[in-house]
Amino acid sequence: MLVAPTSAGAGVVLVPDGNRHAEQPAIPGASVRRTKAGKTTFDLKYEKVRDLLASDRQLIAKIKSTAADYGIDPIHIVGAIVGEHTYNVDAYDRLQSYYVKAASYAGSSFRFGYEDESVEDFVSRSEFSECNGLSDSYRLWSCRELVWEKTFRGHSVGGISYPNNRFSAVFFQPFYAGQTFGLGQINPLTALMLTDFVAQKSGYPKLHASDAAGVYKAIMDPDISLAFMAAILRKSIDDYRSIAGMDISHNPGITATLFNVGNSLGRAQALARKNAAGGAVVLPEENYYGWLVNDRLAELKALL
Repeated sequence: MLVAPTSAGAGVVLVPDGNRHAEQPAIPGASVRRTKAGKTTFDLKYEKVRDLLASDRQLIAKIKSTAADYGIDPIHIVGAIVGEHTYNVDAYDRLQSYYVKAASYAGSSFRFGYEDESVEDFVSRSEFSECNGLSDSYRLWSCRELVWEKTFRGHSVGGISYPNNRFSAVFFQPFYAGQTFGLGQINPLTALMLTDFVAQKSGYPKLHASDAAGVYKAIMDPDISLAFMAAILRKSIDDYRSIAGMDISHNPGITATLFNVGNSLGRAQALARKNAAGGAVVLPEENYYGWLVNDRLAELKALL
């Protein structure tokens, strides 16, 4: 479906609602295998998380309140929750189960690092000196992630060979690859990036890479997880508006896509470069995850 972009004012293009793709883009094999291993289907997982939201008015009230704190429509949070629990994990039957799981991490002892080196020692290396003057957690950890991509990922540095994988996967998953937890399935590195923003908006204590258990406990706690979800979505909307000149606030499928793939800053920069080259305006497109959200939007809005 092709829709001509319209202006949202001050040179900003309003990204219209709905899907750009007539059919759902391909679902990654890892998600397909994980769902088959659980002897379930995407439709069943979608229905399970939809029913959880429909039956839990306390959770819906928390979603609305948190969305208001961050100045976003609550449908963006609903979309991200639905996407995560349809394609990445199964939903618990009750919100209380998320609180119980979060509490199980209190007092646990583990760290963020790679082999024998903690992430705190790693980012103190001279290669990260360009990041040292950055005090805001979003800019600081974004800078460190960029240094990882340019200098360490897939390279041998100082006699150590580093995996050709994301910074978050190498240093911030102390149990097994691909691990995220909780209602929002927040990545620990993402939580560290946004901890200043969440502390400012919601008043939660700031997180630190030296306290891995504290980071996991926070992102698994449903109340705190909702705040981080809202912060991710707010940042995505702000990045696309300020960098790419796109207003994505009316398209929950696009914000859900960015919640899924991450790095809204870099993706907004890439889109801005494409459009700076001239020609027809290139709009952001939904992936398989965001496509589902837009496709079921009327049903999801009814939950609110």
